[in-house]
Amino acid sequence: MMRFASLRLKGAATRNRLLLSAAVLLTACATTVSTPPGAQPESPSGAQKPVPAQAVSQAELQALQSLISLQDRLYRVAAPLLVNNPELCKNNARNLLGFTAKTKYSYSAEFVDATQKALGLNERLQVMGVLPGSGAASAGVRRGDVLVAVEDKAMPTGENAEHDAAAVLAPLVMHRSSVKLTVMRDGANLALNVPLTYACAFGVELGNADNVAAYSDGYRVLITRGMMNTVRSDDELAYVVAKEMAHNALSHATRLKMSATVGGIIDNLQRAHPDMSTMVGLAGVKPMPAELDGMADKLALYMLARGGYDITQVVPFWKRMASQFPPSTLNAYTAMHPATNYRVAAMEKAAKEIKAKQSAKRPLMP
Repeated sequence: MMRFASLRLKGAATRNRLLLSAAVLLTACATTVSTPPGAQPESPSGAQKPVPAQAVSQAELQALQSLISLQDRLYRVAAPLLVNNPELCKNNARNLLGFTAKTKYSYSAEFVDATQKALGLNERLQVMGVLPGSGAASAGVRRGDVLVAVEDKAMPTGENAEHDAAAVLAPLVMHRSSVKLTVMRDGANLALNVPLTYACAFGVELGNADNVAAYSDGYRVLITRGMMNTVRSDDELAYVVAKEMAHNALSHATRLKMSATVGGIIDNLQRAHPDMSTMVGLAGVKPMPAELDGMADKLALYMLARGGYDITQVVPFWKRMASQFPPSTLNAYTAMHPATNYRVAAMEKAAKEIKAKQSAKRPLMP
């Protein structure tokens, strides 16, 4: 999966990062949606066909399936928040194509063979998820399509395909309303005109750790496996994603001079085997000041309401989290966000504002 550089980088590296964020369609993030529950996944067309699962070791296959399941759920829950809130993401909204694509190298090295044999992935970028309601969906992009070219520029292949594709796509999506995309489907090339989707360009990542936490570095949101296993519903997961998106939109990591520290944590926790020796205590993260946390909670509620999520259970959720994982539980969410009473007051006030605006049919803007 595409990785983003540290916010501390300057000059050409910083400009490159902005280009990457402008072409988030290939990241493991914002615009991926999993196959709906109960639906049969589409067979990849134009790529090598999957071989029977027994060709991959059972342990390897189970690990890969678990990883994909968590990622798919995270992408699906995050998608409405990202697509419906570009006005609230301030300087972090970009044109996106509305799908994600991966190669066999998109997962950790230990999964290369499994992704090739069990998922049909190879050296070429293949569409793995299309966002309902996006330009890609309206243009007919399908799961399994192999990316051939965009505006007649050949799409990169191989181990660095996602990263290299971002460099190709960034200048194309920034100043257009649509792009010509050539895909291979059922062995034949097909040209599609894909309207671009304006959305928040935050990467939303899965953290391979069991601590119950979430992190944001100004450009990315990371939700740990522990947090995903703790929330009881997609709405609750959305509450966590929206809160970290709000911190990013408000540049809180930058204001606290924590971008590099949190960026390093996110880089580490995205690995197949993170170095947990660096995650002792708060891992260098400063607890969020009450005022900043309250600002993020207010913005998060607006993001949730605009994304179609139920905000009536936001306060009970965060109260439960604070009770279940009190500030004394280091390296868990409340220790990094200790001002629970202040946060609750901010959320209750914001919820009343939102309800009044909804009743009056006024725009949901903070």
